[in-house]
Amino acid sequence: MSERHDVAFLCLGVMGFPMAGHLARAGHRVTVYNRTAARAEAFLRAHADHGVRAAPTPAEAVRGAAFVFACTGADPDLEAITLGRDGAFDAMARGALFVDHTTASAELAQRLHREARARGLAFLDAPVSGGQSGASRGRSRSCSAASRPITAARRRCSIAMRANMPGSGPRATGNGPRW
Repeated sequence: MSERHDVAFLCLGVMGFPMAGHLARAGHRVTVYNRTAARAEAFLRAHADHGVRAAPTPAEAVRGAAFVFACTGADPDLEAITLGRDGAFDAMARGALFVDHTTASAELAQRLHREARARGLAFLDAPVSGGQSGASRGRSRSCSAASRPITAARRRCSIAMRANMPGSGPRATGNGPRW
């Protein structure tokens, strides 16, 4: 990959950990955040030869990142890392892209879309499937709908994560029917 970006990955669960790893191996400058420091430390050890960093809060992880990815387990977790105290949205630079791989509710996806837009951010709701094995092997599938500039950015990111991200469905519909 010729373009290298400063990226942040929030939440290193069974899918987020390998997805963030693909970004690091593709040469991006990756900063991660995870609620449990031990998981972030494990990521640092696993990818030490790629210069990855960890941050103690979502806000610190996203500072300076052109792309921010998140893959949490549930709506309250996603809301906390985006809009909560030390959340990502208030620390992101105008024009940065937040890609949400959480299978969130449509209501939260729509709210985050509005909140991001009000802050001058781009928001891509892109729930991911394929499980841990798909994420580890770079065979995840993520569906989303976005404007042309966001679609171009999405393609660059999906290549780095080795994920299949076809566009489908209306914007910000969370776990609504897409597959």
